[in-house]
Amino acid sequence: MLGGGPSFRRPDLQSPVGDIPCLMLLRLFSTCLVALLLAGCVTSKQALPVPVATVDLDRYMGRWYVISHTPYFLEKGKVASYDTYARRPDGQLTNNFTFREKTVDGPEKTWEGTARIVDPVSNAVWKVSFIWPISVTLKILALDPDYRWAVVSNHNGGLLWVLGRERQMPAATYAAILAGLKARDLPADTLEPVPQPED
Repeated sequence: MLGGGPSFRRPDLQSPVGDIPCLMLLRLFSTCLVALLLAGCVTSKQALPVPVATVDLDRYMGRWYVISHTPYFLEKGKVASYDTYARRPDGQLTNNFTFREKTVDGPEKTWEGTARIVDPVSNAVWKVSFIWPISVTLKILALDPDYRWAVVSNHNGGLLWVLGRERQMPAATYAAILAGLKARDLPADTLEPVPQPED
């Protein structure tokens, strides 16, 4: 599953600052910082990744396990990670990131964040924040018709996350996802598996 968003509960619920370095101060705080660094590597000739045409938010809500991601310093050492999404009364979304440190049998920690939809036509472009006023743009680039897996990126596609409804993903499914990303000239080779407990 960083830029000028609402005060989430990574700000208003519980600040993860005490746990840094950590996705989800990115996938959010980190995404923001990493995105700034990667932006310098993107030339004007490179097209920004295009999100999916439509996302059914009700079907998208719930838990998504991080199957693999583009490594960056804030997610270093985070394993058994997953995002949990839920609608809020104010029209925004709860966006919580849960993880363990280095070992899949360690204690869980959760960073509480929020997200708002910036493209209400597709519902596929979000602004996510864990610490006010920092937020990051995230795009849903690919989505299984049955909502069993998804691929998310930052604004320019320099960071990728493969998410699944189960902790383990069939090898054939994962290979097909990677092939689809490569066909779109997205940096699939940067993805590294995130250790998850065996079901």
